[in-house]
Amino acid sequence: MKKVLALFFAAGILFTQPVLAQEATEAAATEQVAATDTNAAAADTAAAATEEAAPAVEEEASFTQMLKEKFIEGDPLWMAPVLLTMIFGLAIAIERVLYLTLSNQNNDKLLKGIEDALKSGGKSAAMEYCRNVRGPVASIFYQGLDKMEEGIEIVDKAVVSLGSVETGKLERGVSWLSLFIALAPMLGFLGTVVGMIQAFDAIEAAGDISPTLVAGGIKVALLTTVFGLIAAMILQIFYNLIIAMIDNLVNKMEDASITFLDIIAAHLKK
Repeated sequence: MKKVLALFFAAGILFTQPVLAQEATEAAATEQVAATDTNAAAADTAAAATEEAAPAVEEEASFTQMLKEKFIEGDPLWMAPVLLTMIFGLAIAIERVLYLTLSNQNNDKLLKGIEDALKSGGKSAAMEYCRNVRGPVASIFYQGLDKMEEGIEIVDKAVVSLGSVETGKLERGVSWLSLFIALAPMLGFLGTVVGMIQAFDAIEAAGDISPTLVAGGIKVALLTTVFGLIAAMILQIFYNLIIAMIDNLVNKMEDASITFLDIIAAHLKK
């Protein structure tokens, strides 16, 4: 019986070894095929991504190239002034936006700090607090505190006078920006007139109307007008933004000044 069981056991081992080997071979082959499919899919995905990125790069390059071509076709003699107008206008606009953004502050916090400083340390402490705060409102309140001993009316006049000065600082450069807004389309229209004159000169010299004769002059006329209008529209957006920021700052300044005078009057009554 033991010998029969041993024979069956040996036969089982001999029978299962080829099967296991075959299954292992098939599994390895399956994994290899899956890896190949994965690599192929990754390669296809990379190729597709490359194909998708290529048109974007070509589109970006073509847009930049188109702008250069249109700038040259519009005659650099007339396009350059429009471009310079836009560059100078944008420089002023960005400087104003940054200045106004830094000038904006929490007036409620400033007034609370001045009131607490007056209660704890008097005039000198309040002036020191204003000296350490950035912004036009703090400068106005500093001058008002400096005149506090002369009475509330003198403080009011000092606040109003310095408020006008600070408002002028906020509006500095805005007139130049409005000039560039008006100048950009005017330069474009000047190029238009010159281009039309060139077209009519070509017609007069040839004695005949031909599309090839007038195309160059008309192209100069249209391109300078388009670029001039685009520059003016971009600068106009920044101009309106700056005016809105100035109005907001002035309104907050006036409102804070009223509260400041109330704080000074209450302190002088003590």
